[in-house]
Amino acid sequence: MNYTLNQLQIFLKIVQTESVTKASEELHLTQPAVSIQLKNFQNQFDIPLTEVVGRKIYITDFGKEVALAAEKIINEVNTLNYKKLAYKGKLTGKLKISIVSTAKYVMPYFLADFLKLYPGIELQMDVTNKSGVLESLEKNEVDFALVSVLPETIQTNHIELLKNQLYVLDNTETTYKKQQYSSSFFEKIPMIYREKGSGTRIVLERYINQHNLPVVKKMELTSNEAVKQAVIAGLGASIMPIIGLKNELQNKELQIIPVKGFPIESNWNIIWLKDKKLSAVAASYLEYINQEKNRIIKEKFGWYEGY
Repeated sequence: MNYTLNQLQIFLKIVQTESVTKASEELHLTQPAVSIQLKNFQNQFDIPLTEVVGRKIYITDFGKEVALAAEKIINEVNTLNYKKLAYKGKLTGKLKISIVSTAKYVMPYFLADFLKLYPGIELQMDVTNKSGVLESLEKNEVDFALVSVLPETIQTNHIELLKNQLYVLDNTETTYKKQQYSSSFFEKIPMIYREKGSGTRIVLERYINQHNLPVVKKMELTSNEAVKQAVIAGLGASIMPIIGLKNELQNKELQIIPVKGFPIESNWNIIWLKDKKLSAVAASYLEYINQEKNRIIKEKFGWYEGY
């Protein structure tokens, strides 16, 4: 067989997009050029890789096996290229990360100095909900994900970054006593929730159920930013991660209500698939995190230790 790396890349893109037209667009090639390379690649096998029904292309079972092998070969070649550049002090490539929305207050601080150290690295970071994060991780579309609740259905490795502390918060229009309130506090004030499935909601409901708290849900919103603005506006109180509230607390737009049993603590974890073969870029990033995370936590997140 005399197939080329270019043919492997083209075939893999056709499999991923399930379309010669879309593959040509993403590869910035003409459709005839992609079709010719697909035909030349197919001619090297005596078993069909694709089938065309109507105007739609379908990948055969054998074609899917070839695509998996092609992906491994391409990844190995990319790793060799990255390692060569790393030895020259010029590490380049993509670092792909998916994070939950609240993690946007965390992840940039664990990336900034690494990207300055290796300016040839391109960052691709997707900010989405928890289910979107886990889906991209399970499909092996990203190197890492940042979550506050470890997945139960996916086997992963993880590194703890820092604590995720959830406090009871309200705006500053009401004056609260400095001594701790009992759990009966929740019977008197409407609470604003994150949507079902979010990491914050999972941690919160687990705690409420364990301690049988009489919490009255007034509404639920789909992001911490929306919850924060609703609390500031006076629509209710909430239980929120303090990590994204530095300015609002310092500017006295929000206040922490001292309730017995709070803060609730979980951990921010950077996770990756258990059997994933890391690229040189991803492996370098893990090494950086292990070496620098304590410094970053002290320098960038020491402020919330006082609350």
